[in-house]
Parts: sequence; C-alpha cells; structure tokens
Amino acid sequence: MEAKLSTIEIPVDQDELSGTLLTPTGMPGVLFVHGWGGNQHHNLVRAREAVGLGCICMTFDLRGHEGYASMRKTVTRAQNLEDIKAAYDRLAALPFVDPQSIAVVGLSYGGYLSALLTRERPVEWLALRSPALYKDAHWDDPKVSLNADPDLMRYRGSKIAPADNLALAACQTFKGDVLLVEAERDVIVPHPVMRNYAAAFTQARSVSTRVIEGADHALSLKQHQQAYTRYLIDWITEMVVGRRVALAKEVVAARKQMLKDRQGEAATSPGQGTRAFHADISAVEKTSQSR
Repeated sequence: MEAKLSTIEIPVDQDELSGTLLTPTGMPGVLFVHGWGGNQHHNLVRAREAVGLGCICMTFDLRGHEGYASMRKTVTRAQNLEDIKAAYDRLAALPFVDPQSIAVVGLSYGGYLSALLTRERPVEWLALRSPALYKDAHWDDPKVSLNADPDLMRYRGSKIAPADNLALAACQTFKGDVLLVEAERDVIVPHPVMRNYAAAFTQARSVSTRVIEGADHALSLKQHQQAYTRYLIDWITEMVVGRRVALAKEVVAARKQMLKDRQGEAATSPGQGTRAFHADISAVEKTSQSR
C-alpha cells in the first residue's frame, strides 16, 4: 500500500485556491479459504465486513466440495494447494489490488493449506482459525485417507518441531503478521496443535492469539461465530487501517517538514501563505517481503 500527497489548484471565479489531495493507492486483498467439508458461503459473512474496511475480498470452493463434490474421495492435499495458489493469483492480478498487501484467512484444513501457501506466494497477513495439522507422509494420497489414520489424534496431541512438519516449517519462515484463533473445546484441532503453530512463528512481525471460550471446532453456536467474526475483523482493522493511517501521517509530516525547510518555522502557522509550495510526496508500505 502507498499514500500520496499532491498539491492542487482549484479554480473559482478568476482565482485559484491552493489545495492538497491525500490519497491511498493499492487496495489490500483478502483471500478466504474454507475447511474440509465446508464451502465459501460462510466466509462471505466475514468478507462482507472486510470489504467495509476497503479490502478486495475473494472466497472460493476447493475441489472436492460443492461443484466438484464428486472429487471428495480422490482429491489430494497437493491439488487443494494448487486450488489456493490459483485463487491467490487471480486475486493478486485484479486491478487496484496491491499484490504486496494480501491477507489469507484459513479455517481448519484451509488453515493448514494457507500456512503452506506462504512458502510459495507473498502473504502479508495470515489469520488461522483452528488450523489442522497432518503428517507429511502420503502427500499425494486422497485427503480423506488422512482422517482415517488411527494415529492422527495422537500426532496432533504431541509436540512437533518445524523441522518435522512442512506446514510448521512454512510458519517458521513467515515474516508477516499472524492471528491465531482457537476454539476452547475443540477436540478435532486440540490445544497442542495451536501451541505448535504459535511456537513455529519465530520470525513473524507480530503474533496475536485469541480463544473463543466454550466453542467447539465447528463454532456451532451463533455467539461463537460472532466472536470469531469480531476477532478477525478487529485484527484486520488494526493491520490494514492502522497501516494506512501510518502512511498518511508520514506524508503529512513530510509536507510539514518541507514547508519549514523552505519557508521557516512560521510556514505552517495560521495566516501564513503556502501557495508557493508545490510537491508530490509518497510513502510506501514496508512489507514483510522487504524485511
């Protein structure tokens, strides 16, 4: 994202008013990834809220779901990761989207895949709600076979190092901002999984954690769904709007300093003319990719 400040002249009668135009350029994009057995419809509720913050949002259905439900028993993790990459690329290529300012919001299986995505595409903000965790073995086997593994829950209940899991390894190299949301009574993605994810983000710019009290994995109660929406949108507001405000402050401060340098300390005081000042100033966001 970028903020630009430009000096303009506004014609009125035979005169010209001195004005300043302050504009943001490059809109942030938000990609929503649903979980196994889900669909894009529930994500639209959160996407609607994010659009209100000035984001361009995209939801979609993974293969094995909805229109491609016939692939449910055969679709693999590799194929679903390709789905996410294709959706990401479509979002990043849209007019007005800043490809360096993209957030990915993943739920459960979608959260697991979203973590893997960060190794292949630039992601500035990553929100994971109850992200699942799977063994690396049998990567190209049908996804349904992974849930049939009798050792899966023991695995999820154990301490796992990033060196022993591809998704956690991706988290270890991620340098953006992170939101982790846990359902307190989740028996599908239990607390040790969340602990492993949180511990893996050693290079992240920030890691925020939230717990939805009394909630199960599916967020069966409406109050728990609303709590998740509130946590997510508050975080996106802090990340996106906060960054925009900081950039705007930067260009306004630069204008003030330029006026002082050219015309002295009194230049910005009431009654002091600034018609002689003409400038185009910009401030560019420092992304995680530049760290």
